[in-house]
Amino acid sequence: MFLAVFFMISTIQAYQEYLVKEKNYSLLTVQAYVSDILSFQGYLNTNHEATEVENVIYPQIRSWIVVLIENNISNTSVNRKISSLKSYYKFLLKIKQISVNPLLKHKSLKTAKKIQIPFSEKELQDVFEFNTYSNDFEGIRNQLIIELFYTTGIRRAEMINLSSENVDLYQKTIKVIGKRNKERIIPLLDCTVKLIESYKLQRNHLEVIKNNEMLILSKNGNKVSESFVYRLINEYFSSVSQKTKKSPHVLRHSFATHLLNNGADLNSVKELLGHASLSSTQIYTHSSLAALKKVYQEAHPRNK
Repeated sequence: MFLAVFFMISTIQAYQEYLVKEKNYSLLTVQAYVSDILSFQGYLNTNHEATEVENVIYPQIRSWIVVLIENNISNTSVNRKISSLKSYYKFLLKIKQISVNPLLKHKSLKTAKKIQIPFSEKELQDVFEFNTYSNDFEGIRNQLIIELFYTTGIRRAEMINLSSENVDLYQKTIKVIGKRNKERIIPLLDCTVKLIESYKLQRNHLEVIKNNEMLILSKNGNKVSESFVYRLINEYFSSVSQKTKKSPHVLRHSFATHLLNNGADLNSVKELLGHASLSSTQIYTHSSLAALKKVYQEAHPRNK
């Protein structure tokens, strides 16, 4: 038993190194994958006489899925956990620890497709015009966070980890480190450049700066948290929008949708968003289609 536990720990450590060094996964993603694998091992220890993850057969995985569903775990979450296992088994195949992937023929559980509704252009105009932003560090910073999300389309983690040295106000660009450490350059609008300049003046007057390399800071000079940014977006948009979902991702969605609605081509939007393939970007086209239908209805001679 001791040898089996030792073997599993060393294998998982090797798997973690593989995800970080070869797959360029973030530490948070790696932690989530390992947590799912250990969760499955815990289930095996309790229900299948401590069978090792490496030695399971598909019915044992299937029985875990049933238990998860009975415990009201959503299909989306179950699929994510199984995806973690799939990744682990592919790694075990790669290092020849197993000869057959027990999940080879597994089909993901069906999930409802949720179409997120972006903010309208009017709602974005209102969030800047009708909210009161104090002319101090926090007021200008809060406005800048909203501005950056909407004018660059960056992800929440990319915003939080945006370093000051990657902001080039002369060239009017930012360099963003995205998923799997992929870099991309995003242009800045003049209005965004001016707001960054105003923010930096206020930032320089903070009494203490603990994370100087980060652009966006708390009033205590620390790097801001993901939950803080989420709450900030939700708070400011609650005054101008009745939409259920008010989040940084909806702002990213709005960025893409408004560009497409105003004539940007899909491939350019793909590059700005940092998507690896067009299929990821195409989820934003449903809103653009609504705008196209309106133009079509108003412009086609047969509809007059």
